[in-house]
Amino acid sequence: MRFRPLMVGAGLVALLGLAACGGGAGGTSGEAAPAQADERRRSVPSASSRQEQQDQAAREDSEKDTTSAQISTFALDVDTASYGYARRTLKEGRWPAPAEIRPEEWVNAFRQDYAQPPDDGFTVHVDGARLPSRDEAVLRVGLQTRASQAAERRPANLTFVVDVSGSMAEAGRLDLVKSALLKLLDQLAPGDQVSIVSFSDEASLLASMTPLTARDELRRAVNELAVAGGTNLEAGLVTGYQEAAKAFRPAATNRVIVLSDGLANQGSTQWQALLDRVKEHAAKQVTLLTVGVGREYGDELMEQLADNGDGMAVYVSSEEEAEKIFTTQLPANIELRARDAKAQVVFNQAVVESYRLVGYENRALSAEEFRDDSRDGGEIGPGHSVTALYALKLKPGADGQLAQATVRWQDPDTRAASEASESLRSGDLAASVWDKAPVRLQVDVVVAAFAGYMRDKEAFGMDLSALGEHATRLAATSEDPMVAELATLIDRAKSIR
Repeated sequence: MRFRPLMVGAGLVALLGLAACGGGAGGTSGEAAPAQADERRRSVPSASSRQEQQDQAAREDSEKDTTSAQISTFALDVDTASYGYARRTLKEGRWPAPAEIRPEEWVNAFRQDYAQPPDDGFTVHVDGARLPSRDEAVLRVGLQTRASQAAERRPANLTFVVDVSGSMAEAGRLDLVKSALLKLLDQLAPGDQVSIVSFSDEASLLASMTPLTARDELRRAVNELAVAGGTNLEAGLVTGYQEAAKAFRPAATNRVIVLSDGLANQGSTQWQALLDRVKEHAAKQVTLLTVGVGREYGDELMEQLADNGDGMAVYVSSEEEAEKIFTTQLPANIELRARDAKAQVVFNQAVVESYRLVGYENRALSAEEFRDDSRDGGEIGPGHSVTALYALKLKPGADGQLAQATVRWQDPDTRAASEASESLRSGDLAASVWDKAPVRLQVDVVVAAFAGYMRDKEAFGMDLSALGEHATRLAATSEDPMVAELATLIDRAKSIR
């Protein structure tokens, strides 16, 4: 069954391609034998569970009329795994599964260049542009935390939980993980501590919490990682969290980092049991980062683990990506800038007739939950940007304030709540998204439209050729290699659709 979003207008939908979740993926299904693939997917939810998720996504992704739904509220999310995995899939000549496309993760994978705040907390950036179709526009809400150097942060206790099951032998997955861990050990500070847990049929503690002054001992533990057996992710998580709890340091950042293909097939393979476990530990200030690897990848499980563990999900498919994440991003972003961060956008009913939020379907909150500090939000580290795009239908001839965007977060240490806001007027919209809007906003629109196309295989008037033309033009004006890669990926999608 395929879900169709309510139409906001042909021009707007054509530009953004904001389709709801669709049916099965196109393209080839991979090289694994059917029985082997079935075994690996035992952790995938049932058809009824997937249907419930798609129903919910369709409801959250639908057009909202401001007369009945003036306020849009969601928990922040800095995951990028959906884009990383789709990028690999396209490069291999396969069409990503629609259920694995989360447009907000695609947009958040790209650089934004928002101004940073002078201290902790967020800057709020709001801009937008008119679309070719009359009385339609795109609104961008950007949130940015202050970056920091690794030397500025507090010490960290990191527990690495490494999948060494049989599936990790394929295409050098475990070799990639080992290389990444060795790179990270070289970047961590003397005050940090690391423990290493491996899991296959059972879990093993290879190194209890060890100070970085004993790097050689940790390197030996990494080099001892070897493939064997099935995938008992539950055992790995239990042992990892036990080690993290035993070595917990109140004055440090305490985090569990799971490196896996996410294809649990032993122990508890029911999602809720695993999610409840990580949520329990997140409440005790032990957060979770999931690092996905592999051609066959349990994307949904790894994403939900990260969300419930107050962390983030990333995907690594190459040495280059591992270098970027483990030597540049992770060492400086281990600690948090904000806990339980949420965003709320209030639309002016006199100017905005309707809107649609791109993505964030599984992060939606009620308006009342925005200031309910017992309601979980997103955990955001230093130097992170979060972007939300809205497709707007404006009332003909109306002028005035479009919307006010507010972000609310809690201090990681004191739990004191703070807010920051910014608004935008209709007169501040760029006259044309393709001619007058900032390049980064144009890139965001192309990325969101591409994600929408990949989810539903419907462009609503804007095909991959048009998307590719915009991406190629933008790549010529940007020094960002990811924009050039975006154009290449769109061309690749055209060849396999």
